[in-house]
Amino acid sequence: GSYPIDRIRGDFPILSEEVHGKPLVYLDNGASAQKPSAVIDQISKTYETGYANVHRGVHYMSQIATDAMEDARRKAQMFLNAADEKEIIFVRGATEGINLVASSWGRANLQEGDEIILSVLEHHSNIVPWQIVAEQTGAVIKVVPIDDAGIFLMDEYEKLLSEKTKMVAVTHVSNALGTIVPVEDVIRLAREKEAFILLDGCQAAPHLPVDVQALDVDFYVFSGHKLYGPNGIGVLYGKEALLDAMPPYQGGGEMIDRVTFEKTTYADLPHKFEAGTPNIAGGIALKTAIDWINQIGLDKIVSYEKELMDYATEELSKIESIQFIGQAQEKAGVISFLVGDIHPYDMGMILDKLGVAVRTGHHCAQPVMDQFCIPGTLRASFAVYNTKEDVNRLVEGVKKAQTMLS
Repeated sequence: GSYPIDRIRGDFPILSEEVHGKPLVYLDNGASAQKPSAVIDQISKTYETGYANVHRGVHYMSQIATDAMEDARRKAQMFLNAADEKEIIFVRGATEGINLVASSWGRANLQEGDEIILSVLEHHSNIVPWQIVAEQTGAVIKVVPIDDAGIFLMDEYEKLLSEKTKMVAVTHVSNALGTIVPVEDVIRLAREKEAFILLDGCQAAPHLPVDVQALDVDFYVFSGHKLYGPNGIGVLYGKEALLDAMPPYQGGGEMIDRVTFEKTTYADLPHKFEAGTPNIAGGIALKTAIDWINQIGLDKIVSYEKELMDYATEELSKIESIQFIGQAQEKAGVISFLVGDIHPYDMGMILDKLGVAVRTGHHCAQPVMDQFCIPGTLRASFAVYNTKEDVNRLVEGVKKAQTMLS
């Protein structure tokens, strides 16, 4: 059937809000997506009818909450097509997932002179944790360049790979440019050097189907809040054998088997990496978000968003002196641009007054901005509920701002 845009929009209460007296056009989905009623209601429902601490209680409420949380884990496993639910670790978000791997895997496995490969496209949260562990271990970071269209340079990547390469950590989809990295090739080449691979899937999970087994990736992270779920919950996928061998990232309740002051033994996966009380309501509502997405169908979402992106690119390109930053053929979810020499922040302010929410600045991807010698861009990022009408409002707003500012 056709794409049920009216029903989808009706699921998001915030879309009927007004901003400065104008209906909201929300185009900042790359930073965080809005939540459907089902997710919002599920959070209330957990606290109203089934809340208690998980995994340790014999009482009824604790068992209800535990079952719901473990259901959510199985749902995330199916969403990524992981081989086993033990390979799904609940974290605070993708940032914590990357820090967990850099810290735990990194400190246990990296030695002086070992190399970590990142790319210019990385979000700061897939740069800084590796810098920290490189400093602690004496490992060295190498960076894959991009070209002026924002494309990951595969031949340069191949040159960087060597016997010294221990980890390749790259984004699946760039948050600043929308470039889809050809991760199958990245992984295949890394395998030849027996390097490990982590993919930052924050911008991929809402926009593309992800199959960690088909990819044969070692670690994969995504955040709930970009996937129409709550914030404060995310997923780290890791291959079971790797996670088993890694030391715990944090100590505390739930990640232990037996504690004495002489020696502590750790719990089995996945709990070894889930110290303390988890985000229970968040985890349960993440399952609701994934169910909600599956109900529409990711294949439908992919084709709808592609059509919307094509329309937006076409309409925006009619604007005089617009410059698109990042023009890869393969893109998802994001259009980044500048208009003449207008500062993105000034234009963003005017768009806001017109009810249009976009992100302005470096998008936590300063190396990308340095590549193009710019302070930042205006970024319109799309989601399931955006429409051509939203695009038209954006284009009108940009033209109006252009008249006012130039």
